[in-house]
Amino acid sequence: MLIAPSLLSCDFSRFGDEIAKMDKAGADFMHLDVMDGHFVPNITFGAPIIKWVRKYSQKPFDVHLMISDPLRYIDDFADAGADIITFHVECDSNIQETIDKIKSRGIKPGLVIKPNTPAEAVFPYLKDLYMVLVMTVEPGFGGQSFMADMLPKVVKLREQADKLALADFLIEADGGIGEQNIKLLSDAGVDVCVAGTSVFKAEDPAEAINAMKKKCE
Repeated sequence: MLIAPSLLSCDFSRFGDEIAKMDKAGADFMHLDVMDGHFVPNITFGAPIIKWVRKYSQKPFDVHLMISDPLRYIDDFADAGADIITFHVECDSNIQETIDKIKSRGIKPGLVIKPNTPAEAVFPYLKDLYMVLVMTVEPGFGGQSFMADMLPKVVKLREQADKLALADFLIEADGGIGEQNIKLLSDAGVDVCVAGTSVFKAEDPAEAINAMKKKCE
């Protein structure tokens, strides 16, 4: 299991230091949630901030675009240092064009599905994707409760990926994840778990990350 601390839960006044702390604690990816106040009812940060904090870790920057028109901003996030860009299948941009644009910049593309969106919505694009992110809360705010009824979507995605023999394809889950439920996600077929509150509110983030990984062994 790979762990991607959600920077949405960090102290934004110490953004760079918080990334460095998670790097030292054993994070595999840095998960950065970009919200535009339109696609979701919250605003976080954009490409300039990501560019400034890029120097604090060499770990992959997993940038989750919760924005209405991601195609318009792919170059900005590529220039800022994103290694993975995931965007919502429910967005206004042309999905295939956006995937192609991400790949043209040498970045790994991913699609995200909200809780009310079926797994099948991303099936036509799987061969072109590095990752699919299954939201296990409604996107927009941290600290929400995990929705266990999203697990069947993960199972469907894993079955379809296996059917297509997608060897390097990853399934990511985000929302309300911690030591108490990470084994459920692992058993369903999740490869990457985004963890916010459970890591940033822990007395020892390294211990929290290690405990979650051990649960999945």
